[in-house]
Amino acid sequence: MAINDWPEDQRPRERLIKLGAASLSDAELLAVFLRTGVRGKSAVDLGRDMVSHFGSLSKLFTASIKDFSAIHGLGNAKYAQLQAVLELSKRAINEELTINASLSYPQAVKNYLKLLLGHKTHESFAVLFLDIKNRLIISEELFRGTLSQASVYPREVVKAALLHNAAALILAHNHPSGSCEPSRADIDLTQSLKQALSLVDIKVLDHFIVANPHVYSFAEHGLI
Repeated sequence: MAINDWPEDQRPRERLIKLGAASLSDAELLAVFLRTGVRGKSAVDLGRDMVSHFGSLSKLFTASIKDFSAIHGLGNAKYAQLQAVLELSKRAINEELTINASLSYPQAVKNYLKLLLGHKTHESFAVLFLDIKNRLIISEELFRGTLSQASVYPREVVKAALLHNAAALILAHNHPSGSCEPSRADIDLTQSLKQALSLVDIKVLDHFIVANPHVYSFAEHGLI
């Protein structure tokens, strides 16, 4: 049965408008995004297929266009739309962190980093450069590595921080393996960077490890 034939109080779009987006299931939210289903399946059914096929929303959002299009009813247009939505989300959070102090919105920082690093299949090291009020100046991916390690040079981090006139910064890298627990090398690197940056009076406020859907904060665990 097409969604238009459903009782109005059960239709995802109408429920979203009346009750808010948080009241909808993952499949229903995807149905609003999809707008239409395929022959024999409503948009909600297709949304359920998407969640079931990929196992989680994070895996759906980071799927390649080939894997995404493997589901009947999806293709280049829907893939482009989804990537546009994700990029808009990233820019909206970036804007929030630029206007407001990052430390006042720790969940926003985590959400931003999940969008920035969570989809990468290689290990990536990024830095969020902050002004004196802990507002985001810019974020940059400074180093890229293999699935197991990335070469991070303190001198280059210090150089970039001075270039952006940063007063503080937040470090972040991903673990494509799926575990967000820091290794001994991660802890040692954090201390090395903290010491190098202290020589130019720049603070390291936190170091996050992203392993979707989880994010590990060094500060929250007393490691900064």
